[in-house]
Amino acid sequence: MSALNPSSAALRIALLALGALTLLPDTATTAAAGELPAISSRQRSEKKNFTDGEIVEGFLKTAFGAEYHLAGRVDRIRKFDGPVRVYAESDRADRKTQLAKVVADIAHRVQHLDIAMIATAEAANVRVKLVRDRDLFRTISSFYGAEKAREIRTSLDPQCLSGFRKNDNFEIEHSDVILTVDNGDFVFLDCAYEELLQSLGPINDTASVPWTMFNDNVSMGYFDVYDQYILNLLYDPRIKPGMTVAEVNAVLPAVLADVRTWVRQVNDLKE
Repeated sequence: MSALNPSSAALRIALLALGALTLLPDTATTAAAGELPAISSRQRSEKKNFTDGEIVEGFLKTAFGAEYHLAGRVDRIRKFDGPVRVYAESDRADRKTQLAKVVADIAHRVQHLDIAMIATAEAANVRVKLVRDRDLFRTISSFYGAEKAREIRTSLDPQCLSGFRKNDNFEIEHSDVILTVDNGDFVFLDCAYEELLQSLGPINDTASVPWTMFNDNVSMGYFDVYDQYILNLLYDPRIKPGMTVAEVNAVLPAVLADVRTWVRQVNDLKE
């Protein structure tokens, strides 16, 4: 993370996104997502059946565009085109353990995504900086410069943040995620899922889709079924970096049929 120099034009930091979250009381910091009452209650009431139109709407609204962008076009598919390796920078072993579980859960639920934690920063293409809430603005400033950090705070007022840089083929080359460690388990897990997933490509938040965590009015704390559809569509090999909306729409029916089979299987959903 510290190796990034966002002021350099060569890096072309393209996009930033946040999770606008509601603070909830802290619980045991080692709790897994399913053990938190705030999460388990959401899982019990989760909507899991969606029409093709509902899934496609959310995919197109999050995979294209950007809630906040610094440079470059945002009308193309952006994704990693190879293995994703995540490194966590922190002295909080409990939060690093939780983050590793989040990464493993994403790997389990996205069929064509090769993602895993890694022990060294040098080989990572996703670097997660875990900081205290009081240090968040200072950390953002160290990455993006004081002026851009003030702009981000004014327009987004984030509790967590993610961004990526892409090449001319719209392949994501590197992502950075900033998470706060001291706002409780629910906020940490909610941020970790949203920002990690957005750092993989679907970085545009939307207020018009009520089932996605990429809606600032929605807090999940886990990898919900609807967003599994979005990520599995994005990482299907037939959806390629640089595709336009028209190009995606041409292959989407076949891709969606296969993604439905996978999401149903991995979540043990009924037909």
